[in-house]
Amino acid sequence: MKPTLLVFAAGKGSRYGGLKQMDGMGPSGETIIDYSIYDAVKAGFGKVVYIVRESFREEMERAVLAKYAGLAGPDGEKVEFRFVSQELDMVPEGFSVPEGREKPWGTGHAILVARNVIHEPFVTINGDDYYGRETFRIAAGWCRDHENSEGVSAVLGFMLDNTLTDAGGVNRGICFYDSENRLRSMVQHLKIHRDPDGTVRGINAITGEDAALDARALCSMNMFCLTPDFFERTEEVFRIFLRGDGRLPGKEFDPPFVFDCIMKEGLGRSEVLSTPSQWFGVTYREDREGVVARFREMTRQGIYPTPLWK
Repeated sequence: MKPTLLVFAAGKGSRYGGLKQMDGMGPSGETIIDYSIYDAVKAGFGKVVYIVRESFREEMERAVLAKYAGLAGPDGEKVEFRFVSQELDMVPEGFSVPEGREKPWGTGHAILVARNVIHEPFVTINGDDYYGRETFRIAAGWCRDHENSEGVSAVLGFMLDNTLTDAGGVNRGICFYDSENRLRSMVQHLKIHRDPDGTVRGINAITGEDAALDARALCSMNMFCLTPDFFERTEEVFRIFLRGDGRLPGKEFDPPFVFDCIMKEGLGRSEVLSTPSQWFGVTYREDREGVVARFREMTRQGIYPTPLWK
């Protein structure tokens, strides 16, 4: 069994000032997604699904297919690429878009719209985050171990302190789990930043409390290991969301809500997988220079070739 990589690439990059998904940052113009696909294919992934907006789907599809024409995995089998649009009006039968709603529903919704093209265990990633080679090996191993499983999922956890940027606040789902790494809750925190004295602070999205956070806590970077039945469970939770907070114009159907609701409703269980890899990414335009420097250094060290695909 070869797992699928689901790439969230529908964001318009409002804080970044452009489409981060197509911004070349490697020595030969490689995008962050290119490095993720490189690591994923080496780890044994056989299909890549892009979640995009219809407004730039044609441009993205043309660029990706030209770049990866004939790409094959270590076994010589060709890697499959698919593209799915995420739009505001993609809601379950019986529901409509609330008045005043302008943006799509968020990451949980992005997972849901891929249900017709994924039928095997899969892993989700952001298009603007670098996760590291070992992280993809861990994720691929989980997928192979759960090929025939149902009602299970996993969150790849990154140390909170290593996911911050000096350019501004970030939003993260902080994981709370037991001694056996079973996820108990995932709580979304907003505008997380590091104070001048080094204290990490953020706003609890549920209570509104602004408080100090454990810099060593594991947080979600939207990298999840999921089985195909997760779509059915997510749609059930999406219906709950649309009957409640989803009626508010700016409320997002985010993963912390999805995972917490699945657990509370008895629809499944999840575990937290830690990774030794170093995360980095581009939330703001100011982050770009540092990312470019990291890819340049990893290329110099021989971790990655340039260009990635020859």
